Amino acid sequence: MEDTPRRLMWHGMFLFLLGLLTGFLEPHFINMRMGLAAHLEGVMNGIFLVTLGCAWSRVRLAPAALAVAFWTVLYSAYVNWLSTTLAALWGTAALSPLTGMSHPAKPWQEIVVTVGLLSVGLALLAGTILILWGLRRGKSAA
Repeated sequence: MEDTPRRLMWHGMFLFLLGLLTGFLEPHFINMRMGLAAHLEGVMNGIFLVTLGCAWSRVRLAPAALAVAFWTVLYSAYVNWLSTTLAALWGTAALSPLTGMSHPAKPWQEIVVTVGLLSVGLALLAGTILILWGLRRGKSAA
């Protein structure tokens, strides 16, 4: 996985671009507040991936754990942006009652966004714990 830092930075810049483009679409969303949230999720998660790419060579984990960390943070970054964008498009409110007020969505749309955002939370938590473990002091190369 010696190419991983570059891959993380590429995906970070691509997600940053998606976040910027989402910002242009805000006026066209059913829920413009969630559109702003989707814009910010894309931009912030893109910056997170670029930053992680810069620090990746210092993460010391077994190859399997490194792969899990890579895929969980990549998954969570993209699905976070996608789920928030869908929430803005559909006007869902199950996980965001304040920003979703008076924007009725279909039950299946609520389920899609809820499953997406819950899976993001679990994946990002797992990936963050792995990366923190790999960055702990005194850890030798795996």
